[in-house]
Amino acid sequence: MHSLHHTVPDAGALTGWIKSSHSGGSNGDCLEVATGYTAIPVRDSKAPTGPAVVFSHAGWSSFVEAVKDGRLSA
Repeated sequence: MHSLHHTVPDAGALTGWIKSSHSGGSNGDCLEVATGYTAIPVRDSKAPTGPAVVFSHAGWSSFVEAVKDGRLSA
């Protein structure tokens, strides 16, 4: 799963996807995270066979904290 670009070209090749509890039914902001890997793959649930971005555990934790703290803007 490791790559120099920190992506997986076909996220459908991975298993264990869990939809974010903050993803709504029709708001279009649907994020899924795969469990059971040494890194954290993240994909858009509307594109299950599209690419996934791969975060380190520290990188994912930093991202989640920044979102929770409101440090990221749209």
